[in-house]
Amino acid sequence: MKIAKTIIILTLVSIFTTTTYAAEVPRESAPCNASNEAIIFVESFICDILTEVQNGMGYADARAKSNRIFFNAWLNGQTNGYSYGELVDIANCAIWQYRDMYLRPDFYINNLEKVRVIIAPVIEDYKSGKITYAEAEFNARTKIYQSVKPDFNPDVEYMKDPLSRDIPSVDNSLFILARKLILGL
Repeated sequence: MKIAKTIIILTLVSIFTTTTYAAEVPRESAPCNASNEAIIFVESFICDILTEVQNGMGYADARAKSNRIFFNAWLNGQTNGYSYGELVDIANCAIWQYRDMYLRPDFYINNLEKVRVIIAPVIEDYKSGKITYAEAEFNARTKIYQSVKPDFNPDVEYMKDPLSRDIPSVDNSLFILARKLILGL
């Protein structure tokens, strides 16, 4: 009987103390100039931090922890030629998105289909090869702005002085969802 209890207790302890998966850097959160290799490299360093963020670690704590890891890697020449700034930018964007998804999971669930409907023509054009990824991203951003303010015209607004632009206020996470949908093709 004691052996059975011991085995059960050890099994439960091992189940709860082991991480079943490593968190990945979401491709849609990475800066546009980040290469896939750099994203994978960052992932190898911070997957445990991203898991901790999923479990409630704060943004500032996670960011400080990842910055320290990349600074030490840079000091020791272990960045595979990537700059400290490039690696930290990728990591910070991923940490921000994981933290935002932790704090507002319903937002991401409720708005994915809404964004899919808003940018459906853009997705079709990109899928058929009519436009490049950069054009798809710009057009998706414009469609999202126009969903809030129908008369938004980027040709007019972006040409104005930055202080007099009339760009509607939109949650940045909608753009992340749009990038996710475009990259998911």
